[in-house]
Amino acid sequence: MNSGSVKLRFRLLTIAAKEELFTVVRKGMNDAAAAMQVEAELDGTPGVEASELIRLARQAIADGVDGIGLNIFDATAFNEVIAEARAKSIPVVGFNIDASRRTSGNLSSIAQDFHAAGKALGRRAAAAIPKGSTVLITVHDDGVDALEERLAGIQAGLAQHDISWRRLRVGQDPERGAAILREAIAQFPVQAILGTGQGDTEACGVAARSLAPNHPYVAGFDLSPGIVDLISESFIDCVIDQQPYAQGFYPVVQLALYRRYGLLPPPSLDAGAAIVDRANLDAIRELSRQSIR
Repeated sequence: MNSGSVKLRFRLLTIAAKEELFTVVRKGMNDAAAAMQVEAELDGTPGVEASELIRLARQAIADGVDGIGLNIFDATAFNEVIAEARAKSIPVVGFNIDASRRTSGNLSSIAQDFHAAGKALGRRAAAAIPKGSTVLITVHDDGVDALEERLAGIQAGLAQHDISWRRLRVGQDPERGAAILREAIAQFPVQAILGTGQGDTEACGVAARSLAPNHPYVAGFDLSPGIVDLISESFIDCVIDQQPYAQGFYPVVQLALYRRYGLLPPPSLDAGAAIVDRANLDAIRELSRQSIR
């Protein structure tokens, strides 16, 4: 336990660290660090390799940080390194994804209920497209449990709609992803494209813009300045926001309270499934520019 005489140091580690979403996570982390008078940094991998994220976690342990926030995107891959951190009395909290649902040994997590959020998006899409439509559901990377849970949720939301669907990996770069989508749509005409993550959702909107005026219906997940513009221009109907600012803010607060006072964090926090569309976009646009939404 640390009474506050020595400044605590925390490190948050994530996959896909260059995604715009983690700019917002970093903003939340920095604001919490200032409020709690601790030091915090965000580091991560450009892709989704568990081995590289484990390497970064072991480096954080070796550096003697006072707590780690970890994107636990695989249900079992991080069990050993979390145990290594606990053996050094370094607490670990999950953020963005906790595929293990705290069975990896982390104290807590803040993440979206991915299946429920996907189902909400599927229902929204079902209300906007004809029964019997063909749909592309995109992911930006393979091997990310959260994206697969969202995909399954989307399918559940569309279950009564007689949908034919295909899954397509498009990468994290929106322009490159849009090119992949245009090529796929030329071979497999669709009435809707539904994203499961930030990079691929923006790619869906960019593809729709290039296919105007006869573009497919588009909806997806997360916010970026590009996604905000695409919603404003009606190339994306809506996205579901997972509150990334909170995902950076709460781990720092929880780690600080635990290290200073031994206060155990709540077992989990739901990052929610708030729908963002043209009806509430004006209020959110400025917050997006400030890296808060």
